[in-house]
Amino acid sequence: MAEERTNPNGPPRRTRSNQKKRRRRSSGAKAAAAFLYVLIVIGAGAVIATLGWTWASDLLALNKEPVSAVITITADMISEVEKVDEEGNPYAESHVDLDVVTRQLKEAGLIEYEFLFKIFGMFSSAESKIVEGTYELDTDMDYRALVSNMSSSSAARQEVSVTIPEGYNIDQIFTLLEENGVSTVEKLQDMAANWDYKWTFLQDIPLGDYHRLEGYLFPDTYTFYKGENPKYVLNKLMQGFHSKMKEYYEDFTEESQFTLHEIVIIASMIEKETDGQDYRTISSVIHNRLNNPDGETAGLLQIDATLVYINGGKTPTEADKSIDSPYNTYLYKGLPAGPISNPGMASLYAAMNPESTKYYYYVLNPETGEHEFSKTLSAHQKLVEKYSSNG
Repeated sequence: MAEERTNPNGPPRRTRSNQKKRRRRSSGAKAAAAFLYVLIVIGAGAVIATLGWTWASDLLALNKEPVSAVITITADMISEVEKVDEEGNPYAESHVDLDVVTRQLKEAGLIEYEFLFKIFGMFSSAESKIVEGTYELDTDMDYRALVSNMSSSSAARQEVSVTIPEGYNIDQIFTLLEENGVSTVEKLQDMAANWDYKWTFLQDIPLGDYHRLEGYLFPDTYTFYKGENPKYVLNKLMQGFHSKMKEYYEDFTEESQFTLHEIVIIASMIEKETDGQDYRTISSVIHNRLNNPDGETAGLLQIDATLVYINGGKTPTEADKSIDSPYNTYLYKGLPAGPISNPGMASLYAAMNPESTKYYYYVLNPETGEHEFSKTLSAHQKLVEKYSSNG
């Protein structure tokens, strides 16, 4: 065995045997550290790979539980963001609140990772693509499909068919549209009052009152998106009016007895007064009274439906005939201030083409449900007394 030599002036020298043992221990520690590092790398890689696969599965809609849900994007989730185009001109771009949308998708079970969808949304400009509406989505849709199916061209937007009856006034139409989820009464009123539609039939009607569109919301069956922009909803109804009446526009000249707007007013009264068979005869009574302002009716149309329009839809009373309103045809001569309903084509045609009669009065026969017409007040009063006594 080798002896350890001592140095009186320094630390003892290590023997060659001890040095070999030291080297063996050092090599073992390095190997263990390397092995541990490899384990950490492999473990981290496995975790990252697992997370990556999990995130990718959510992103790409892989192996997801089948879930279907209705997502609604409302107007209060959208704001206008000021932008500048390449030529330096400012413009506004609609941006949805991506946080709120993401939360809805998560709560509905359509996505798993909110942060991941937000990142995707930021890089895909989802904020400007998603628009107001109601959408039916499911977990077969990946992130890209979810965004595209909440866009303006989406086939996933829920549709609803709405039939607007002839003779509905603008308030009844707005209520009907709200009940069917198309828009709200408040939004429709605001758009009707303040949006400057370019239809020629509106050019002389000032902005500010939503009743300005009364008479021009054509009654028909329409298909709307739920949560649709009220601007487009109203425009579709007026497109209906335009498509039916455009062939008659050229008939209204400066020499015409009535303007198009006046014809719509007359038609709106016919629509509310007709028994369903006597459109042109009712029209003749209105035209006869308008054309003979000095006759026994003294230019007063005396249309009960105008009283209903101003009293909130109630059966008219004698007291209503004294209501001070430009729509009161018992109090003011000539046409009322505007249309009182939205007439169908039969009433519009009758307003333009009244029957040739000398009638000035009519009364409803309660037994037949049809009107009976008279040329004089005395003949009319006899019929009124007859049916009053029978009632």
